[in-house]
Amino acid sequence: MSTDRRISTQTLGHVRMIGLDRAAKRNAFDLAMLRQLAEAVTDYEDDPNLRCAVLFAHGEHFTAGLDLAEVGPAVARGERLFPDGAVDPLGLYGRVRQKPLLLAVQGYCLTLGIELLLAADVRIAAGDARFGQIEIKRGIFPFGGATLRLPQVAGWGNAMRWLLTGDMFDAGEALRIGLVQEVVEPGKQVERAAEIAATIAAQAPLGVRATLATARTTLERGPEAALATMMDEVRAIMGSDDAREGMQSFIERRAARFSGS
Repeated sequence: MSTDRRISTQTLGHVRMIGLDRAAKRNAFDLAMLRQLAEAVTDYEDDPNLRCAVLFAHGEHFTAGLDLAEVGPAVARGERLFPDGAVDPLGLYGRVRQKPLLLAVQGYCLTLGIELLLAADVRIAAGDARFGQIEIKRGIFPFGGATLRLPQVAGWGNAMRWLLTGDMFDAGEALRIGLVQEVVEPGKQVERAAEIAATIAAQAPLGVRATLATARTTLERGPEAALATMMDEVRAIMGSDDAREGMQSFIERRAARFSGS
């Protein structure tokens, strides 16, 4: 397996930029790229200075999906696609990401690309983005979360329209069904995602993580499960330095300076 770097990283303040960097192969994911993405997301998750991340792609396309010639046999053999102990970028098995992640996509966003979108928290698309969950055309079916999440995000009929046909759709349709939250001029998608990430990173980290956790619990286990712990969590956060800073900044009519404690 090649050890060439397929993932780039850059830090902008409290924001980690994570780039798919295999443009010559349309950012298709081989086993090394899957592993390196999990490692990059884990590094972000474990760095206390980082509060938000943006996953984007170098080159013309976000991703052509999985490199099935290599990944397919590995899946058939039962191999793990991500390292033990690492955060699963798809949020399906093992360690689950607790910090927010935004995606910025352009060009082809196929198969795994859509599933990475569905696993993220906020999604931005360039106007030239083209989407396709095309596994059904290859004799298989999506196994990275699309069958679980797209009906939830887009509604049953919208999800089945694209999952069962493998047809391609454009950024306007992605916006209509809720797969992305904004469509921007091509070339502006990373900048826009970074702007939103910076806004999120400026908020109280404990509150951001609690918001994600409560919303995720509601989706996965229902509102009753979220309500069972919500008041205990909010009481604990109300005693934090950040909550005191939030109140003081309100009184003093200034921007809050949150420390994450």
